[in-house]
Amino acid sequence: QVQLVESGGGLVQPGGSLRLSCAVAGFTTDHYAIAWFRQAPGMKREGVSCFSISDGATYIADSVKGRFTVSGDNAKNTVFLQMNDLQPEDTGVYFCATDRGGSTCLDAEYDSWGQGTQVTVSS
Repeated sequence: QVQLVESGGGLVQPGGSLRLSCAVAGFTTDHYAIAWFRQAPGMKREGVSCFSISDGATYIADSVKGRFTVSGDNAKNTVFLQMNDLQPEDTGVYFCATDRGGSTCLDAEYDSWGQGTQVTVSS
């Protein structure tokens, strides 16, 4: 059973930084990808980034490119989302997700989700 647990959210002032972590458990293969999504109140869920464990490929949404980076520590089964120069529009609940059957970032069908971590950017 694949389990994802996010951590690292919080309250930060505009221009500040946070690093989110997604701890992954239950995969028996390295052929999987972890994506980050966010959802602001009243808004649709938005894909933010993806990290492919098998080859280290990364993808970043245009809306956060240049400010957010995604990385992984295979030894610790953890994927990180480094968020810099945070702005109020980055506020929302951030989720990590994966395809339980294994995938790359390009062919994932996300069917396993973490519980989410709240990020609030406010002065």
